[in-house]
Amino acid sequence: MSNPVVVTAVFYPAPGQYDAVYEALVPAIEAVHEEPGCELYAIHKHPDGTIVMIEKWESAELLDTHGEGEAVAKLNASLEGKVTRPTEVTRLEPLPVGESGKGAL
Repeated sequence: MSNPVVVTAVFYPAPGQYDAVYEALVPAIEAVHEEPGCELYAIHKHPDGTIVMIEKWESAELLDTHGEGEAVAKLNASLEGKVTRPTEVTRLEPLPVGESGKGAL
C-alpha cells in the first residue's frame, strides 16, 4: 500500500481576476473529485488574495496520473491571462501525530 500524498497549490490571481480564477477552478474541482485516488481537493481564500488548494491523494502514482490528466490541462488553459505567476505546487508527506483522525489529513 502506498502512502497518501498531501499537496498544496497556490493560485495568484491578477488584479481584478479573483472571481475569474475562482470560476476557472470550479469545473476542475468537480472533475477531479471523480478521479481515482482523490481523497481531498478543496480551495480556500487566503487573506493575501491568493487561492490555496489543499489536496490529498491515495498515492504518488495516482497524483502523477492526475497531473497529466485532462482536468489539469483544461484548468491551466483557463487560467491563462488571469494569474500573475505560475501556480506554486508543493507535495507534502504526512507526519501523523496524535489521534488518527486529527493528526493528519
